[in-house]
Amino acid sequence: MLWSLEVVVLPVSDIERSIAFYRDQVGFHLDHDTVTEHMHVCQLTPPGSGCSIVLGDLPAHQDMEPGSLRGLQLVVSDAQQAHDELAGRGVEVDDIQVIDPRDGGTFFGFADPDGNTWAVQEMKVRADQPLLGNAAPGTSADD
Repeated sequence: MLWSLEVVVLPVSDIERSIAFYRDQVGFHLDHDTVTEHMHVCQLTPPGSGCSIVLGDLPAHQDMEPGSLRGLQLVVSDAQQAHDELAGRGVEVDDIQVIDPRDGGTFFGFADPDGNTWAVQEMKVRADQPLLGNAAPGTSADD
């Protein structure tokens, strides 16, 4: 049996501000934004990812302190390009660090407006071998 992690609940204090940050600055796709008189829930997905983040005001969201998730990890094929793109969109990014010269050993980080933190790992192999088998030919996880 295959098990697939597809959603991470991300605790935030302001849903609209967080949508703008993840969609407009980080570049995630806004998959849906559902507002009713009882709730507000939205799902955003990084390009090339099989896992999304969900923001909202349901009990699962309210049980966590906004900004309490640490070290969520994104993988890109080119850390410098990703770093430059995020910085160019106004995201405060940490310096790139090479922890190990082998593929997978280069990282930088950033935080969302609430303080949830992200690590961005460079895996050059993803340019030619995306993790998801259904990626279109010629595309990579950071397109």
